Amino acid sequence: MSEGRSCPLAYRYRPADLCREPHQVSEDVLYIIGGLYGNPYALDEIERMALAEERQGHRVRLVFNGDFNWFNASDSLFREINNRVLEHTVCLGNVDYELANPSDGAGCGCAYPDFVDQGVVDRSNTIMERMQGVAGDHPDIQEQLRLLPRYRCLLFGGLKVLVVHGDPESLAGWGLAHESFVAGNELQLAEWFGKSGADVIASTHTCLPVLWSDTVQERSCVAVNNGAAGMGNLMQDPRGLVTRIALTSPLDEAVVGIERNRLNVSLMPVAFDVDAWLARFDQLWPSGSAAAVSYRDRIGGGTSLTPGDVVFPSVV
Repeated sequence: MSEGRSCPLAYRYRPADLCREPHQVSEDVLYIIGGLYGNPYALDEIERMALAEERQGHRVRLVFNGDFNWFNASDSLFREINNRVLEHTVCLGNVDYELANPSDGAGCGCAYPDFVDQGVVDRSNTIMERMQGVAGDHPDIQEQLRLLPRYRCLLFGGLKVLVVHGDPESLAGWGLAHESFVAGNELQLAEWFGKSGADVIASTHTCLPVLWSDTVQERSCVAVNNGAAGMGNLMQDPRGLVTRIALTSPLDEAVVGIERNRLNVSLMPVAFDVDAWLARFDQLWPSGSAAAVSYRDRIGGGTSLTPGDVVFPSVV
């Protein structure tokens, strides 16, 4: 299997092990932040959102579930992003893992499935090579990344919130991708919720958002994928998305949201300064570069999805 499509054995884990020892959290709100992709302006906005919550009396925990690195291909921006993120609750994404622990033959570590074009895979491998060169000049940050877990299980409001990067079997798994929900993955979801005992599974990795809810073994369960915090997720909409989990409704309007088991689970827009980020991005990744070809249009214009495309089972 070619680089970028393989899944290193170190990425694998068993669903039954993921929530054996959940960590009790005392905050009122969780922000699950996947796919920041090195965007400092998105991080600025997420911190502003958290501060607005705190001004309303809500204690907020920021939880980064990986790929907070990707476009931050300069020494100063690499150090800034990692120093800021590592102050919070963090688990690894494949990008962060490969920056700290390069795997032979893994390429970008994305484990891209067959439906992803080979050009995308090749460009991601090229981005990773450059990012590994930057990371190699910051051994202290690499060491901090090596110490991070691959997943976290948080006990929040008496419920188990499993935070993964990919899916409950692999750091880079695509089982919680939008494409998997479109294809129909109910049996796999039921197995993962049953084995893990999780009430909510929060993922990212695959770059498109999902909000799913159903009953599994007489338990109300929710799966959510925030797509990307650091770039657009919806049609003609450059805003990022983060997952908000709380016992209260959000202060601002969510893109989509549901209430289950007393929890409000919402995908919240991250309205960062797109022009400032594109100017910075263009300096780091000029026209024709791997990142510009793969991602610039999406950063500026979002994807083809509407909010209705995000909710599963589909609402007719």
